Amino acid sequence: MKKIYLDNAATTQVREGVICKMQEALSNFYGNPSSTHSFGRSAKTGIESARKTIAKYMNAHPSEIVFTSGGTEADNMILRCAVRDLDVQTIITSRIEHHAVTHTVEELEEKQNVRVHYVNLDEYGSPDLAHLEQLLKNDDSKKLVSLMHINNEIGNKLDIDKVSAMCRENDALFHSDTVQSIGHFAWDMQQTPVDFMAAAAHKFHGPKGVGFAYIKKNSGLKPMISGGAQERGNRAGTESYHNIVGLEEAFVNAYDNLEEEQAYVVGLKKHFVHTLQKEIPGVEFNGHSGDLDKSTYTLVNMRLPVDEQKALMLLFHLDMQGVACSQGSACQSGSNKGSHVLNEILNVEELKKPSLRFSFSKYNTKEELDYAIRVLKEFAAQ
Repeated sequence: MKKIYLDNAATTQVREGVICKMQEALSNFYGNPSSTHSFGRSAKTGIESARKTIAKYMNAHPSEIVFTSGGTEADNMILRCAVRDLDVQTIITSRIEHHAVTHTVEELEEKQNVRVHYVNLDEYGSPDLAHLEQLLKNDDSKKLVSLMHINNEIGNKLDIDKVSAMCRENDALFHSDTVQSIGHFAWDMQQTPVDFMAAAAHKFHGPKGVGFAYIKKNSGLKPMISGGAQERGNRAGTESYHNIVGLEEAFVNAYDNLEEEQAYVVGLKKHFVHTLQKEIPGVEFNGHSGDLDKSTYTLVNMRLPVDEQKALMLLFHLDMQGVACSQGSACQSGSNKGSHVLNEILNVEELKKPSLRFSFSKYNTKEELDYAIRVLKEFAAQ
C-alpha cells in the first residue's frame, strides 16, 4: 500500500542533516550548558551560536531570541507575561487563532479581568482591518493585538506589515503567532517591527519539542518559568542542546533554500488546486486556501461534495488508502467539537460536508497528489 504524507501543517519530516547534527550533539556535547567546565562551555557556545544565527537571518538582535519547548509555550509566555509585566489591560484578537492563543486569552479574561475584543471576520475568515482600527482607536487602555500571520487551518495570510503599522500608530503592542510562517517566509524585524512572535522547529523540518519566542529588545517581559538563569535569565531550565542545534540546522536549511523550495511547493499547490477542480466537480475551498495570493503556499483546506452520513467515513477511508491528511488542526484531533475555525466561517449546510486540510512540503511529489485526488474522487463517486 502507498504511504503518502500530506499533513505537513501538523508536523514535518525531519531533514537528514538535522538528524546528523542532533546525533553529533547527543554523542559529543552532553555537558550542562550552565556548567563552567569545558564540557558545559562547549554546549553553551553552541546554544549562543544558534541564537546568533537565527537573529542574523531575521535581522534581529540575539537577545531577542528565547528558546522554548515550542510555539505553544512561546504564545503562552508572551500573552501571560504581557498582562503581568506590561500592564496590558485589553487584548484584541480573533476567534480563529490557534488554541494556544484563544484558550490563553479566555483564561486571562476570566482570571485576570483582561478586557477582550474580537475583530470581525469576513466570509473567508480574514480579519476586518477597518474594525481592528476602530477597536484600537476606541480604547485608551494599554492594548495588545494578537493575530496570527498564517492561519494553521485555512491558510489565510494576514497583511502583517499593515497591522504592525496600525498598532504603532495606536500605541498598541503586537503579537503574532508565526508558527506556520517562520521557515516558510522571509522575515526582517527592522522592516516589520512586530513586538512578539512564536516559532516551532517541527513546522520547518526540525525536531519536535523546541521552538523560540521573538521578544523585542527591552520589552520589559520577565520570565514565566522560574528556577534558574538560563536563556539569559528569560527562561529557567536546562537547555535542550541537541534540540536547539537541530532547530538551528533546520532554520538555516529552510532559509538557504527558501526560494527554490518555495517555488517547488507553490507548483505542488497549483497542481493540487487545478486537478481537484478538474476531477471533482463541486469541490470548494475553505477560507482563501485556494487562492495563492491570499493564502500560504503550504496548504489547502477543501470541502468535498458528499452527504453528512458518508462524510463520517472519509478520514478513515483515506487512512486505509495510505493518505495522511487532517480534518482540522492536529491539536484538536481528539475533540468532537469540530474545527472552531470552520465553525466561524461556514454555514450549517456547508459544515455538513467533510472538510480536509492537505499540506505540502519539499518531500511531496505531483504523483502523490494525483493519487490522493484519485482516492477522493473514487470515494465521492461511491
